[in-house]
Amino acid sequence: MTTTRQVTTSSPRSPSRPATSIKARMTVVPRAVRYAWGQIRRRVWVPVTIADPPSDALVEWNIAVPMRDGVLLRINVFRPDDADRHPVLLCMHPYGKDALPRRRRFRAGYTPSIQYHLMQTGPVTHSAWTGWEAPDPAYWVRRGYVVINADLRGWGKSDGVAEIFAEQEGLDGHDLIEWAAVQPWGNGRVGMSGVSYLAMTQWAAAATRPTHLAAICPWEGLTDLYRDCGRPGGVRENGFLVMFASGLRVAAHHRVDVLTQSRRRPEFDEWWAAKNRSIENIEVPALVCGSFSDHNLHTRGSFEGFRRIGSPQKWLYTHRGQKWGTYYSEEGLRVQSEFFDHFLRGEDTAILDTPPVRIEVRDDADTVTAVRHTASWPPPDTNWRALYLDAHDGTLQPEPTRIAGERSFDIRRGHVSFTYRFETDTEIVGPMLLTVPISVTGTDDISLFAGVRKFRGGREIGFQGSYGFPFDLVTHGMLVASHRRVDPDRSLPYQPFHPFTEPEPLNPGRPVELQIELLPSATLFRAGDELRLDLQGRWFFSRNPLVGQFPPAYAPTARTGSCTVHTGGAHHAILTVPIAAPD
Repeated sequence: MTTTRQVTTSSPRSPSRPATSIKARMTVVPRAVRYAWGQIRRRVWVPVTIADPPSDALVEWNIAVPMRDGVLLRINVFRPDDADRHPVLLCMHPYGKDALPRRRRFRAGYTPSIQYHLMQTGPVTHSAWTGWEAPDPAYWVRRGYVVINADLRGWGKSDGVAEIFAEQEGLDGHDLIEWAAVQPWGNGRVGMSGVSYLAMTQWAAAATRPTHLAAICPWEGLTDLYRDCGRPGGVRENGFLVMFASGLRVAAHHRVDVLTQSRRRPEFDEWWAAKNRSIENIEVPALVCGSFSDHNLHTRGSFEGFRRIGSPQKWLYTHRGQKWGTYYSEEGLRVQSEFFDHFLRGEDTAILDTPPVRIEVRDDADTVTAVRHTASWPPPDTNWRALYLDAHDGTLQPEPTRIAGERSFDIRRGHVSFTYRFETDTEIVGPMLLTVPISVTGTDDISLFAGVRKFRGGREIGFQGSYGFPFDLVTHGMLVASHRRVDPDRSLPYQPFHPFTEPEPLNPGRPVELQIELLPSATLFRAGDELRLDLQGRWFFSRNPLVGQFPPAYAPTARTGSCTVHTGGAHHAILTVPIAAPD
């Protein structure tokens, strides 16, 4: 005999915290006001230091380089002022190679890129020759490198028709690499570096296997436009893509409409497939940055890139800091220098003596508790622990219950939570997997959002998130329930692969099982800390730029009806978490 219990949880007043009393809300308001004021200040006075370019370097602006079909791409070349031959670092992007920081008219210094104002950032330092998310020529030229900043075809001052995430980017990258390798100032070895889109053009070029490409450093770059960004879990992204598409309309020579296509194509089809590259073809040494703080954009793709590329020599640098601050930081540049000095200059550096995976564990947004190196990702000694959802008391238990139960929530406003308290200090390092049976009423589909939070003494601990958001969850995942089908041949034990090709609407009232991947993280939970799993039908934060997380937003599949989570008995409701082995 089984018993059931239905609990309806109403919506919290704020999507990022549980419902509070009137007295508690009075203390929250000043905090929200302080945060909003801080947002305004950060968008006006960004902590970006821009140094004068070096005087002992040569710059050649707007050099025209012919591609295999005769189209001319234009590049800027920064190099040491000597007659020697040097290794080359190349970056390619649609943002405009000449869109560099400008001197202020009425006071000293330079005006940072507008992107720093639109999105939060921590301290960043680079020279006035540095394009958006590109390697800093001043740093690398001083180390004896040539730096090339290239406008992609159809962007900036390059000829041709602009596309986005196009196969042509790889072919043009191939031709630029081969051209640079035979120039009188090149030593025949070319590397690539850069962040975000500049990482994605590295995937594209390296997959064509240019003869003179010696190493790549893709620093946080997606590898599957549909799954990583456009429609993660089948849910349409409706925030960052809007802003990104607006910028493309300004920069392109011709109309580039990625936003309209993403809205018209809810399933993974030939259009989405054409935006991805065959990264398994990549064979050159690679230093890949996988960030735990970019869950809304590049985290999944970066870890997939490290896993899937065919390079026999590859390293994974993880962190949960801010994207640009880490790339230009002293530690970030040290690791990049060791990597490129070995593979582009032939120097004996520490890179080969370092285990390939760097793992940075954090206690909160600002506190790093451990940095260690392991042989693989996820760490080889990971203990995959099953925590069972129990609807009767809203807990996560180490053992399943035989008694069936259920908890329901309103899809538009509600949520349900399940909590686990740690008895000892525990590091959770790796991706998580949620297996959860649900049913719906009043609709035939739902976008189910699963978020893992950390609490200490009743207070939520926030972490660094995408676009500099400082109050992020530990991790999250999402899935449109009609796309629950899993391809076992392409799945991993901790990562189900959903084809997203044939939707299967739900029958109201009939339970179905969802498998949801939760993105990688590395977090310390101290004894007494609580892990809380939240399930709901909408994204966890407001897009309001003053009090919420800007710019990501996700369009829910259903806005009405209710969802019921089934646990216990014959239902397998499990959160699988990766427990790191103790030192």
